[in-house]
Formats: sequence, C-alpha cells, structure tokens
Amino acid sequence: MGDTVTDETVDTVSGALARAGGTSRLELRLPAGAADDFPAGEVVRLVVDGAECHAELSRTADGQPVVRGAYDTPSLARDPGSAEDRLAAWVVDSGLEAGRTVHVDVVEPGYKYGVRAPGESARYESVAAPSSSLADIARSLDEG
Repeated sequence: MGDTVTDETVDTVSGALARAGGTSRLELRLPAGAADDFPAGEVVRLVVDGAECHAELSRTADGQPVVRGAYDTPSLARDPGSAEDRLAAWVVDSGLEAGRTVHVDVVEPGYKYGVRAPGESARYESVAAPSSSLADIARSLDEG
C-alpha cells in the first residue's frame, strides 16, 4: 500500500472543458506547456470523483494534451465503444460545462492523475509507476 497524498502536496495544472470538435461531447484540454507531464498515447490512471479509472492521453490537432474520457479498464480506455465514460458522468454530476476550469493533479507524471472541480480538495493513494518492463508485460496481457 502506498502513501496518501493530497492535492496540496502534488503539482496541479488547470485544464479546461471544451467541446470535442463539432460534437456535444466534452474533453478536458490541458495546458500545452505541461505536455511533458502528459505523454500522448499512454493509458494512465485517472482518479475521478474518488474512483480510480483509466484514460488514454491524446493530443488535439494543434498538439495540446487532452483527455477524452475515463473508463473502468485500460482496454476500455483504448477502445471505449459504448463503455460508460466516468469523466463525462462526473462533469454532469458536478454541474460543469464547456469553458469551465478543472484542476488536474499530477500524482505521478505519466502514470497517475486526479481531476477535481475548482474549490474541491482531494486525497490520492500514491503508488509508484511500475518499471517499464513490467508495464510492457501488463500492456501485452491486456491487449492479448
């Protein structure tokens, strides 16, 4: 079991909820200057409303880091199909909408993050990212 950390003890960036292209779906756009903390193509852990989910980090057409959803498993994060998007449900439940700021806590860069509405606080289980060889094995099992 890892240590518990709070939003006050980790780096936090401010993201913005925005419409994904011409759709009604919302995505969480992260600051371009924080791109190194959000490696595109990686499936990471994302704590949403206290629950640990999985999200694939992407980029917009102009290279801005973005999160387009949070799902129960890494494989659903890669190919969500009709899976429930926990991030979208949290946005609705929190009364947030396009244009609103969302805080993104960087618990472990490239591995674990948390999202929260402005004014909210959060606690996270701090678990170190597995070594790259273990992560590669887990990824191959998940895909296999």
